[in-house]
Amino acid sequence: MAATKTATPKTRTVRPVARAPKRTPQEKEADLAHAFEEIRALLEKYTPPLEVRTDAKGGYHLWSVKDIVVAGRQRKDVYFAGVIHQKGYIGFYYMPVYTNPEQKSMFEPDLLSLLKGKSCFHVRGLEPAVRKQIKDALASGIRLYKQRGWV
Repeated sequence: MAATKTATPKTRTVRPVARAPKRTPQEKEADLAHAFEEIRALLEKYTPPLEVRTDAKGGYHLWSVKDIVVAGRQRKDVYFAGVIHQKGYIGFYYMPVYTNPEQKSMFEPDLLSLLKGKSCFHVRGLEPAVRKQIKDALASGIRLYKQRGWV
């Protein structure tokens, strides 16, 4: 009788996946508060020429205050950008992308993935790449408003 070989199962080394430690709700809230303050500081640089309409604990909003015509209608002001602190995210509102959809082409995937709707970005953490893209978007937006005579 011939002896049969028993296959020995090959063992595979399984490396544990390195995971970030779970963040507590307090740590998440602290990250959101920090992101809110950083975006608010970026917006503050545009006053003047823009006017602050809301400056409260949960929101900061900038408007251009000038008699202009938009889409054939007389207006006394145009919203520019703002930030609000929501539960679970920071809402960054950026109106130049709404008034000029070509602005969206300047966004890199990091920021574009946060766009919800036409002009609102849901920011959950402000990584350096996202911060830079928001800063660049604001600079581009103010140039656009100046070209149109809105500022």
